[in-house]
This record gives sequence, C-alpha cells and structure tokens, in this order.
Amino acid sequence: MIGRRKQVENYVANRKVIGMELLRKPLSELLQQEPYLESFFHSHGLSVEDKKENFLAVVNRLRRRELEDLGTSREFLLEGFVAFAEHARSVRNKKTIPVESIKVLGGTHKDGSPETLALEMRPGDMICLVGETGSGKSRLLADIEWMAQKDTPTNREVLINGNKPDSKYRFAVEHKMVAQLSQNMNFVMDLSVKEYIALHAESKMLEDSHELVDKILTKANELSGEPFEEDTCLTALSGGQSRALMVADTALLSQAPVVLIDELENAGIHRRKALELLTGESKIVLMATHDPILALHGHKRLVLKNGGVDQMITTSNEEKALLKQLEYMDKQMMDCRKALRRGEKLKVEKAC
Repeated sequence: MIGRRKQVENYVANRKVIGMELLRKPLSELLQQEPYLESFFHSHGLSVEDKKENFLAVVNRLRRRELEDLGTSREFLLEGFVAFAEHARSVRNKKTIPVESIKVLGGTHKDGSPETLALEMRPGDMICLVGETGSGKSRLLADIEWMAQKDTPTNREVLINGNKPDSKYRFAVEHKMVAQLSQNMNFVMDLSVKEYIALHAESKMLEDSHELVDKILTKANELSGEPFEEDTCLTALSGGQSRALMVADTALLSQAPVVLIDELENAGIHRRKALELLTGESKIVLMATHDPILALHGHKRLVLKNGGVDQMITTSNEEKALLKQLEYMDKQMMDCRKALRRGEKLKVEKAC
C-alpha cells in the first residue's frame, strides 16, 4: 500500500495535476455538493466503500489486478476525474439567454412582396400557426431558432429582449431557442421511463434531479389518457403516452424558451393541461394546428400564406365565447368515446 500511495503522490507532484482540492476532499462532502460526480464512479466500475476517504485514497487502494480488470490506470483515473468534474461544472455554470421577449420583424414573402409583421412574444404566450402545407410555418420557426438577422430566405429579423442577439448565442448549440414536439414520437432506447428521464436530468447536472424525475412522471400521467408506470419500457409506450412524457419533459427540463408543437389534436393526451403546463413554466408556445379549439386557446394566431405571415389575429371575446361551446361539444364527444371503450351502449343524453 505504501508503494502505491507513493506512486500516486509522485505522479501528482511531477505532473502537477490540477484540482488537488477536489482530489483530497472527503467524498461524503464532495458528493453532497456535487452529486452528479458519482456517475464517474459508476461509469468506471469503481466502488466507494468508505465515503470519508477522498478520491486519492480510492485510487491508492486499487491493486494492479483490479486496474487491469477495469482496463485503466491510476494516472488515467486521476486526470479523468478532474477533467470530468471541470467539464460538469462548466456545464452547470453555462449561462443561457434570459429571454424576456422575442420580437420577429417581417421580411418578404416567396414572391418578394413585403411581409407586414411585428410579432412580440413573451414567456407564457401561446401563438397558433395556421396555414396550408408549404405556407411557411417551418421557415418561421427556423428563423426564430437561428435568431435570423436578415440573413435567411425570408429576410426576417429576430430581436431578443429588444436587441440584436450576440453572435455567440446565435451559433452556440447550448443556446438553442426552439424545442420541437413533433407529431410522431417513437423511442428506440431500451430504457425504462424513469431511467430515460433520470438520464436527461443528470445530463443537465441538476442537484434536485430525483425530485424533478418524480415530478415529470406525475405530470406525464396527468396528461396521458392511459397512465403508465415508471418501470415501463420506452418502446412499450403508446403514441399518446410518448407525447405526454415528452410534453412534461420539455416543460420541466428543456432550457429552450420556445416550444413548437405540431398538431396536438392527434396526440391522444389532455390538450388543455398540456398547454397550461408549458405556458405555466414560462415557455413561449408556438403551435401548428388545424383544430379550432386549440387555435382559439392561443392569444394570437398567425395565418401563413406564400411563405410569410398574411394575417395576425388576436383572439376576440366572441371567439372565446365560441370556445366554451366547442369545448362542451368536445367533452360530449370524449364521453362517447369512453363509453364505447367500456363496451357501453350510447344513450340519447350522451349523443354528441
């Protein structure tokens, strides 16, 4: 043991390994402050029998045969642990853009005619996009995502908090502006639902990841028409369950300030609750839809034609009154569906 300890101490002294405080701090204290570092031990097959010891002590007690079985060396473990910790800290401390508003200034339609547009969106807003296929919905989202500065085919300009965004934000992957929930959600990962969420949460280096995982599971089941267990395999989820999981995950874990939802009407989930969850988490929700109920839930709806915004309509009080009628009819329809699933005969009072 003395020889191994001397070997490690000489390595540290000769190579001037940075992060000595990290290597010598008791693991109980270190993991309490930075619990995500425990994943380094799991990924390298290391066991921690006594958390009162530090990482140097863990490396010291490894025998040559153990190192060979693990396919590693003391030097690699020392450097790797410090590098892992530094990278994890940089991820945790990476600043995102605090978005108070996003303003989209009009550019041109496909035919070159000017697009009259000055759309300002704030956290909690829900904007619906309506229009035929190829009308320009995807291009509008792409302009927002890339914070266009009159350098895209539409010549639009996007301002963040009233100003032109810094180029370091425009072209950095970690500052992605839009999280997309597509119409088809298919998983191929051989993980349980809880393992998947935990993996995503751990990648964010969050201290309260366990509580957040439980919260996401609860919210997902509130949205899903068919509840599922935490140990359900991702590949066994139905389309509606998958969409419910991703809505909850996006609302509570994604740092993107804008969420694009494609045709929520076909999702098989509780639509109103999904929208309330997303907007309640200070997201700007842009939803492409053909459903009049969903369209009227939005604060505004953009009518796209010929590659640009043709109209911007604010939901009126008359439309809000119509929405209540449509929701009542929709509830009747849902009751009919539930009765059919239960094998019941539909009665006159349940007719839609």
